[in-house]
Amino acid sequence: MSRDPPRDDFEDEMATERLAAPVGAEAAGASPARFWATAYTLLFLLTGTNLPTPLYRGYQQSFGFSPLTVTLIFAVYVAALIPSLLIAGPLSDSVGRRKVLLPAVVLAALGSLVFALADNVGWLFAARLLQGLAVGAASGALTAALSELEPRGDRRRAALVSTVASVGGLGAGPLIAGLLAEYVPSPFVLPFVVEIVLLIPAAVAMATLPTSRPTTKWRPRRPSLPASMRGVFVSSGTAGFLAFSVIGLFLALVPTYVTKLSGNDNLALAGGAVALMLACSVLAQIAASRRQALGIQITGLLLLAAGLILLAVAGGLASLPLLLVSTVVGGIGQGLTFLGGITEINRVAPKDRHADVLSSFYVVIYLGVGVPVIGVGLLATATGLLTAVQIFASTVAALCLLDMAALARRRRQLA
Repeated sequence: MSRDPPRDDFEDEMATERLAAPVGAEAAGASPARFWATAYTLLFLLTGTNLPTPLYRGYQQSFGFSPLTVTLIFAVYVAALIPSLLIAGPLSDSVGRRKVLLPAVVLAALGSLVFALADNVGWLFAARLLQGLAVGAASGALTAALSELEPRGDRRRAALVSTVASVGGLGAGPLIAGLLAEYVPSPFVLPFVVEIVLLIPAAVAMATLPTSRPTTKWRPRRPSLPASMRGVFVSSGTAGFLAFSVIGLFLALVPTYVTKLSGNDNLALAGGAVALMLACSVLAQIAASRRQALGIQITGLLLLAAGLILLAVAGGLASLPLLLVSTVVGGIGQGLTFLGGITEINRVAPKDRHADVLSSFYVVIYLGVGVPVIGVGLLATATGLLTAVQIFASTVAALCLLDMAALARRRRQLA
């Protein structure tokens, strides 16, 4: 009796990806220019949504609100983003990417405009609501579009570009805003004006996407997955949730954590700590781009746990150098975990539900960004920020190790 080859054989994965490459209208419109323009759109959409990260401390001082309010602003973002994901992903499979993505870019620009005009905390909530709707509408559709527009039909390469653009935007936003806020006039206006200018080419790119025939009929429905990929989705989704809970922590609270440990209110330093983590994530993804997806998830979870333990110790010792080491290790772990998960999901997602499945994956990811950090904010009001971060880091590190063990067991079963 013959035996199927092991799932982690690289050549078999590549063959599967090419067999699953898009056909028809989308493939006909594929070109390097359209592919990279779509990546540009994903990059700068996420850059804009993360510009506020190093600015929240200044907003707190100007508008007089607590760290808990910061986490609630993040919660509004996620509360808008998730329904948008669930509606827009299947909708883009039905009506085409362009009809969903162009409005998403416009909403993102409006969100930046509201931030630029903000003169009280209510404006911040409104801006994050608009940004959540924009990113929710765009995330699954842009990732699916990258797979469809990749000139060689290489889904692995499309997944790599998607994760690098996503994480690159997460890191570029805090870095750009921190530098502009620290060293130029109008620190709470100029970053958002720059973002609006950067979104103009993105709007042009989305307006010129090829028209495609519907692959499925849209109708309101609860989130669901093809039965054939539920096991993969659960394991990769759990890993993605944990990886992005760490990003949520860094985006919402670690800039304040850095200023407490360093005794320095420099906004560029606060934004730079977030950018350092995400730069390490991007570099790790590029370095591991040809590795087997399940293996890099396992390695990523191990490093993510190590980075979180170092983060907890850094707070106890009040050590900024150790905090930076934890940032590098955690960033590498986050990048590997995310890349492995989305590569596996992208590979097995059926074409007629591609954006739908990816949107469901992003729901899990953005729940990771938003939900745990709200708990940290609530805990911080009772215990203080440093203690709350230590409890969070220790808990998520333990969960990373548990999920790593489950993935390792699955890998042995497939070998």
